[in-house]
Amino acid sequence: MSLGIVILAAGKGTRMRSALPKVLHPIAGRPMLSHVVATARTLAPDRIVIVYGHGGDQVRSRIDDPDLQWVEQAEQLGTGHAVQQALPALAGLDRVLVLYGDVPLIRATTLARLLDAPPAHLGLLTMTLADPHGYGRVVRNHDGQVTAIVEQKDADPGQQQITEVNTGILLLPGDRLGAWLSSLSCDNAQGEYYLTDLIAKAVADGLGVYTAQPHDADEAEGVNDRRQQATLERAWQQRAAAELMTAGVSFADPARFDLRGELRCGEDVHIDVNVIVEGDVTIGNRVRIGANTVLRNVVLDDDVQVFEQCVLESAHVGPGSRVGPFARLRPGADLVGEAHIGNFVEVKQSTIGRGSKINHLSYVGDSQVGAGVNLGAGTITCNYDGANKHRTEIGDNAFVGSNTALVAPVQIGEGATIGAGSVIGKAAPAGKLTLTRAKQITLDNWQRPKKQPKE
Repeated sequence: MSLGIVILAAGKGTRMRSALPKVLHPIAGRPMLSHVVATARTLAPDRIVIVYGHGGDQVRSRIDDPDLQWVEQAEQLGTGHAVQQALPALAGLDRVLVLYGDVPLIRATTLARLLDAPPAHLGLLTMTLADPHGYGRVVRNHDGQVTAIVEQKDADPGQQQITEVNTGILLLPGDRLGAWLSSLSCDNAQGEYYLTDLIAKAVADGLGVYTAQPHDADEAEGVNDRRQQATLERAWQQRAAAELMTAGVSFADPARFDLRGELRCGEDVHIDVNVIVEGDVTIGNRVRIGANTVLRNVVLDDDVQVFEQCVLESAHVGPGSRVGPFARLRPGADLVGEAHIGNFVEVKQSTIGRGSKINHLSYVGDSQVGAGVNLGAGTITCNYDGANKHRTEIGDNAFVGSNTALVAPVQIGEGATIGAGSVIGKAAPAGKLTLTRAKQITLDNWQRPKKQPKE
């Protein structure tokens, strides 16, 4: 049977108090609508239709992909009205699944259970809540069959005691949809066309109503304000941490971890508190990540240790390497393996050879550093002349003394030694000591300045 998915994403989100359309507010670093679209795609539908309205240009520019169809709802007159606008784009489909752009945590497995509805049935996703306030109530007859949905504002005192509620997620028969939508009325407390009125129409037409419930209540929670957004953010992160722990990752505290992208991990990975993972990150076996570290689009090979307070972006850290604490690897940093990058060291667009050490207070940019190299504290590569970048090449087993400036373009030969405090602007030959220092002198009659008394 052919399946279409319509995602309602036209609301302004007044309570968000933002110029950004509600469905573009992020959960785990991605717009809420992106989460819903990604889940919809896993169901392999024949068509995905997004009904947009407020901030439509922004929404389409952020989310638009070739497999998506867009329908504008110029006036927001309720969920039934929104699906009415999408009817032409849903023509010829056997079934239509209705999702919401501000309900980002819905699972594909839950929706798959709803899609198990038998033929000639309408599918309805419901929840049972201890406190159902604010939700439409699911009304059943004495045989337990669903007969209607009654919205909170229209419910009588008896109906308000019902704890089974409507999530708004529906599976509708395509051949009935046009007639049902055209007969909707806005004679209700909100003056809107309710999509939930289709339940009563299905019952009147003799169709059964098949119900399913989500694994967790947060799957069907929507976002109307920033407090709800924060609540769902934590729920999403807890779900991500639980999945990673199932795969063998250990956390010092899974409640203090943020994943805002894709993370692949090997075995025996340990992640300390307040680690943020963004973009596309791959972590090998036996890797340890220190507290308060940011990993953004990086690859960490086996047996890497990243100590506390580090920022790694678009970098590769080879096996057995150690980074930090307080280190920064910028885009293009490539540690071949068993390298040491220490505190307050910054590396950018550079390859650091196997076993090389840059342990303290250094900047290495646009460089090729060989194997077994030691760069002393305060060593910097002067790679920028104010207009262009230039490269520094350091041969295997070179030793560069502390507080040295290597003025690119420059080559340091294999096994060369650079004396501390030097400014090297010419090639340093292999196997030799090169240094540049002024003659040390002492001024016998010099006196240290004294602080002048305040007037």
